[in-house]
Amino acid sequence: MAQLLVMVLDDPAFLDGVLEAWLNAGVSGLTVLDSNGVEGARGRTGGKDLPIFLGYCRLLHADQHSHYTLFTVADAETIQRVVPATEAIVGDLNAPRTGIMFTLPVNQVWGLVEYCPQALEAQEAR
Repeated sequence: MAQLLVMVLDDPAFLDGVLEAWLNAGVSGLTVLDSNGVEGARGRTGGKDLPIFLGYCRLLHADQHSHYTLFTVADAETIQRVVPATEAIVGDLNAPRTGIMFTLPVNQVWGLVEYCPQALEAQEAR
């Protein structure tokens, strides 16, 4: 069964290494988003109320620390390779300021033929 693997990478300096580790572990495609947690957002506003659009705040304080959120859909075997490969780059994920990684079950997938045999059969029938 496919799983959604999500990682919030605390230190952006590790992004290239983590991307390479995931691809070498067998991840065939992934998405990376620039993200920020609530503490980072509060730090940008000096502890004041958060702005309605955090993007505007980011423009004003481009030097502030942000995170990257990575996600991919993969099988369990691939994910079992990704976790130690990631920790080889960032360190023990149970240590502070490394990041967080989790999976969620994926019941159906559209657009990824390898996880949806019905889509492959329909495509071959055309």
